[in-house]
Parts: sequence; structure tokens; C-alpha cells
Amino acid sequence: MLSLVFALGCLLVGVNSQGTISMGVNSDGSSSFGAKLPLVTGSRNQLSAIGQIAQPSGAITKGLALDNAAGHGLSVSHTSLPGFGSQLTGAGRLGLVHSGNHQLDVNAFATRNMPTKFPGAPNFNTVGGNLDYMFKNRVGATLSASHTPFLQRTDYSAMGKLNLFQSPSTRFDVNAGLQRSITPQFSQTQPFGGFSLTKFFKRR
Repeated sequence: MLSLVFALGCLLVGVNSQGTISMGVNSDGSSSFGAKLPLVTGSRNQLSAIGQIAQPSGAITKGLALDNAAGHGLSVSHTSLPGFGSQLTGAGRLGLVHSGNHQLDVNAFATRNMPTKFPGAPNFNTVGGNLDYMFKNRVGATLSASHTPFLQRTDYSAMGKLNLFQSPSTRFDVNAGLQRSITPQFSQTQPFGGFSLTKFFKRR
């Protein structure tokens, strides 16, 4: 991990950086608290340490994220899941459109699931991605899909997003949508929603 920080850090030069602290609450009663701490920032790139705690699962995620001014990004993270094991995830983001009014991103990820709490259970992968659109950074929508071959499970979701408040230091958003899970044994569609609060800070 430290060697990755050093290797990416050598590509960046700069002193100004921006971090975030965020909290999210979902309609199913789950919640999360996360942070992004800038490590090295250049004129167009920023390397950050990322972390998140989710409840009631108790999942703890930590990793690194590299963001580009054009809207592109890469991240690698490790999640500890009590009662299950752990996950290792690599993700990428491609900024297709970043104009004054429109923002369109494509995201993709691959996760290695490692169920160490279940003796004899094999490791297995989940892959997925989404298409994310925002208009004037206020109203948007996200279409997502993921697939786990080992479980023969595919998940889809469609979500709308609305920004209710935004300032240089604070952002408050709400979201709502539908998610559908499909396996050979069952299929289920259910609504979901929630809100998120994000605080921005600069580090020099």
C-alpha cells in the first residue's frame, strides 16, 4: 500500500487540495459515514486516502483514490465485513461530459469477495457499473447493474437525485429509485431512497 502511495505521488505536484466528510442515511435504516483525505495534489490530479463505516453491518472500508480534473478517476479499496470476511475492489470512472450544465460519467468496478467466515467457501467475483448524469449539479439520474456469476445473481437499479442545498462548504442531496435482484430461484423489486450530507474542506 505504501509503495502505491509513493508511486502515484511521484506523478503529482502541488499544494492545494480538497477533502470531504460525508454521511448518508437510507430508507432501509442503514447508514454510512465516510471521508476522503487528500494526500498529494497537483494542477490536475489528486491522490486521496478514503474510508467509510457502514451500519448496521459494521463494514469498514479503506483505500486510495486518484481523481483527475477532467472527471476521470481510479480507486482501490479493502472492506472488512463482520460475519462474512472481506472484499477487495478496484474501480474506475470515465468523465464523458463535463460542461457548465451537464455532467455524464461512466463507472465500472470489480470486487473480489473472500468469505473467510465460511470454511470451504470459494472466493468469488462481482462486476458492475453505472451511468451517472447531473444537470447543473442539481438534478440527476443513475442507472446501475452488477453481476455475481457464482451466485447467479444480477442486480439492477434506477435512481433519481435532487440537490436541496449547496454552498462552497456543504451539500445536501436526496435520492429515490427502484432496485431489482434476479437469481434462478427468485426475482424481487423494491423501492429505496435516502439522503446524503457532504462537507468540503481544503488542505494546504
